[in-house]
Amino acid sequence: MPKRQGKRMATAVTLDHDYRPSEDEPFMNERQRQYFRKKLLAWKEDILREARETIANLQNDSENHPDIADRASSETDRSIELRSRDRQRKLIAKIDSALARLDDGTYGYCEETGEPISIKRLDARPIATLSIEAQERHERNERVHRDD
Repeated sequence: MPKRQGKRMATAVTLDHDYRPSEDEPFMNERQRQYFRKKLLAWKEDILREARETIANLQNDSENHPDIADRASSETDRSIELRSRDRQRKLIAKIDSALARLDDGTYGYCEETGEPISIKRLDARPIATLSIEAQERHERNERVHRDD
């Protein structure tokens, strides 16, 4: 994959509250980078806030249930919540990786082809590392190998 313009120097760009990146502007210009950085950081903060709430709820819900059915239900809920938190932890790692790509200038470019990932795809999935076409190829290959 071709390397993009090394470390980027942050320049002061003010984003309007209603700004949305467009295919009509230069790809990964400063406004777009700032938009995606803000989006990624807000997403990460939401996940961390939910994790803090989960920890508080799990600590509060650690009461002993006298009824075995209530205890089983509580343990099942706890297990589901912990699995969900583990997925969120992995998502935070992907968000951090996307933020690092914003810093090194590779964000928004397909890691397989080096081509730009569409703005629509990035807006819907800001941690995307593959273009739609490369993602579809990847998924087809996974299905083929899984069926072997």
